[in-house]
Amino acid sequence: MNFPTFARALVPIALLAAPTTAAAPSPDLARLKAHLSAVQTMTAGFTQTDARGRSAAGTLQMKRPGRIRFEYGSGDLLLVANGKSLVFLDYSVGQKSSWPLGRTPLGPLLSASPDFNGKAEILPSNDSRVVVARAKNAGQYGQLTLAFLRNASAPGGLQLYGWTAIDPQGRRTTVKLSNVRFNVAVPESAFTYAEPKKKS
Repeated sequence: MNFPTFARALVPIALLAAPTTAAAPSPDLARLKAHLSAVQTMTAGFTQTDARGRSAAGTLQMKRPGRIRFEYGSGDLLLVANGKSLVFLDYSVGQKSSWPLGRTPLGPLLSASPDFNGKAEILPSNDSRVVVARAKNAGQYGQLTLAFLRNASAPGGLQLYGWTAIDPQGRRTTVKLSNVRFNVAVPESAFTYAEPKKKS
């Protein structure tokens, strides 16, 4: 799996924070902000499915501000934010790429106090148990739709279930979360990594 495919699955979470014109928040949007503001740490399993039906699974660990780790089950692919940089590592080919976290879509999501007013819209849902949000004016990143389950025991009464991204080329990637846990202990070591070794 190459990095563009990997990134299309992960970037959508943060596109909710893409800048747009301000608007009055709906009650569900206010709940969404309350949820994200209340979640200081999160762990989950994830399953990613691309447009061809190919699936890959892994684990997610997050700790605000500024830290997140996506790791596939094989351990060969890793995406880590350590508070300053977002680093992609592919150990199978010895590749490492890095970007300033604040310049990536993940930056706003991982901020200490995210504010989503006017930056997302709540869509109609056929299931009263589900709140569906979409980033407004995602621009070059394509279209993003996030699904949250109403869960009274979750922060803000919502639990992130997953998301679907459609990139500018129309390719769809879907991610579903499982075993989501909020505000649990996440070690600082989760946001460190071994340097990849160049393959000859």
